[in-house]
Amino acid sequence: MKTVKELEIELNGKPVSLYTLFNKNGMSVDITNYGAKIIRLMVPDKNGKFDDVVLAFDTLDEVIEKEIYFGAICGRFANRIKDGKFTLDGVNYQLPVNNGTNALHGGIHGYNEKAWTVKSVSQQELVLELFSPDGEEGYPGNLTVTATYILSDENEIKIHYEATTDKATIIGLTNHSYFNLRGAGNGTIKEHLLQLNADFYTVLDESFALTGEIRPVAETPFDFRQPTLVGKNIDDEAYVPGWGIDNNWCIRKYQAGELALAGYIYEPTSGRKMEC
Repeated sequence: MKTVKELEIELNGKPVSLYTLFNKNGMSVDITNYGAKIIRLMVPDKNGKFDDVVLAFDTLDEVIEKEIYFGAICGRFANRIKDGKFTLDGVNYQLPVNNGTNALHGGIHGYNEKAWTVKSVSQQELVLELFSPDGEEGYPGNLTVTATYILSDENEIKIHYEATTDKATIIGLTNHSYFNLRGAGNGTIKEHLLQLNADFYTVLDESFALTGEIRPVAETPFDFRQPTLVGKNIDDEAYVPGWGIDNNWCIRKYQAGELALAGYIYEPTSGRKMEC
């Protein structure tokens, strides 16, 4: 059981604590401002029994020392940048590499290990802010990021990102939570049914960076256009052995300016279903 007391410390002079949002249905989410991480997500099953469906740790020491991306907001740029290099407005930038030959999830000290400032907190909303100075991890521009977590009465977790900069930069933020809809610690996800609204996937090179090639999913283990057991494909040689599914799909999105259903995952035992 994670408790606020276990997470009340200071990190580089900034207070770090745990904040719990809850809705009228009894669903709740625990978020720490250390890395803007989701630590616990309590969701009912088909019988009304609540379980924690995200993977995390019970103490801040474990959060810091173990899997550093569990539940975090990754930035300034999530995923891999090949060789840590990009060009913007005619300027070449070299980022520190921290994943083989690539820059991953914002670099050596990304947003996942920063103490974010708590701007406001209420029963169903938490607003966090982070300032990233020009040149941090090699990225141009003084950047201010605001991340708003909302737990709605429709059992939605909404994450709204907003950023301002004083210089052209690149930015790609994401939340890096891992889910098990059976409940954390209750076996693997191989019996989960996954459906993705994607006709194409992106090809990775030997360093797991994008090659730029896009291939159709048809007749490949990347085809999840119909609900498919994760266990059917996860150990296929098309994926990295022992690493599982860690790939990118090109989501169908026909409505400009509107959110589109990327896909869903369903766990039959609990009856829990998560849409994205």
